[in-house]
Amino acid sequence: MQPRTEALVGLGTLALLVVMAGALGQRDNRAGSEDPRASSYLAGPAGTRALAEALARLGLEVDRHRRSLRQLPLESAGGPRTALLVLDPMLPIRGADVGEVLGWSEAFGGGDLILAGDGARGLIRCFGYAVDWRGFDSVPLVGGRWQPVAGVLAATTERLVTDSSRLADAGISSCEVPPVSRVDTLLATTTGRVAALRLTREDTGGEVVLLADAGPLRNRALRDTDAGPFALGLLAGRYQRVVFEESTQGFGEGGSLGQALGEWSTRSPFGWGLWQLVVVGLLALGAGAVRFGPPRQLPGRRRRSPLEHVRALATALAAARGHDVAIGLLIEGLRRRLVPAGQRPRGDRDAWLAQLASNVRSARARDAVRTLQSLNRPGQGAEQVRRAANAVEDVWEELRP
Repeated sequence: MQPRTEALVGLGTLALLVVMAGALGQRDNRAGSEDPRASSYLAGPAGTRALAEALARLGLEVDRHRRSLRQLPLESAGGPRTALLVLDPMLPIRGADVGEVLGWSEAFGGGDLILAGDGARGLIRCFGYAVDWRGFDSVPLVGGRWQPVAGVLAATTERLVTDSSRLADAGISSCEVPPVSRVDTLLATTTGRVAALRLTREDTGGEVVLLADAGPLRNRALRDTDAGPFALGLLAGRYQRVVFEESTQGFGEGGSLGQALGEWSTRSPFGWGLWQLVVVGLLALGAGAVRFGPPRQLPGRRRRSPLEHVRALATALAAARGHDVAIGLLIEGLRRRLVPAGQRPRGDRDAWLAQLASNVRSARARDAVRTLQSLNRPGQGAEQVRRAANAVEDVWEELRP
């Protein structure tokens, strides 16, 4: 295969791989837009980024907590009133983690809680309610334009909730249902079930908002339904600071720059393109480094004689219709070869040819010089250039040392 053909095949293969990488990257991006996590980092339909940005524009301090639940931020006395949002975590909060969240809300300088979704059922149970998750059997809400919810709240009679789901690694954990001084229903279904309510604790005076489904707080609901005023009413005007719990959504801190770069390269079409370029480069390097079959003996390169160089130059100048220039260069080249070493040719070319004609002795050389004198005039053609080249070679062969 010729080198030009190999280059075309390589470029075509590279273009095909880049197109495939872009298509795969776009497919991954489309899949990312359907991410089901209720995270404030996600702008897809199921995310809660719209709520976080709206609160920030209303003047609230919005914090995204990505560290361990043991490092939930506590405010000093007189600090801003804070609400912690645990919105349908991807990693369900169980065992000792439930105690960390409850301890934060009860500690001096803690804040209120907003718990939503099936992933927060362990926390919701600690306030005397269970999540009756319906899944695909969603239930419509009463009043206004709402999306159906996939769960409802059911009151329990337990005063001490025990959780043994992490018996193997963390042991048995328990929480005591706190006394409640007031219960306000926020959302109800058409079947009479409760979908969201606000509890006012009797012991600490703090508030806890329970939502069986985080749907009313997601981006899609804020855009397409009447959930916007409801979601902002839960927080705006009541709190100065809002903390979105993100570590249980899969956005915890940790990892290295290389790991982050690797994850980005598998999600982005540009990253896929870079990986394809690396693969093609390695394949090209491997193909160029390995030689198949016995070594080939290349024919030796023969150096051209001075006459061949002169004729090639004459041909090139003739093709450009520079016949007079070609003849002049041929004569000047002969003149430089005949001048003694260390000296430069000077004077008129016609005078030098006349002097050369009087100094040569052989008849062949004199005839060649006379030919050059007759050709050293304007208006010469291609045939005259070849005659000049032959005449120059005859003079050189007769006069060279």
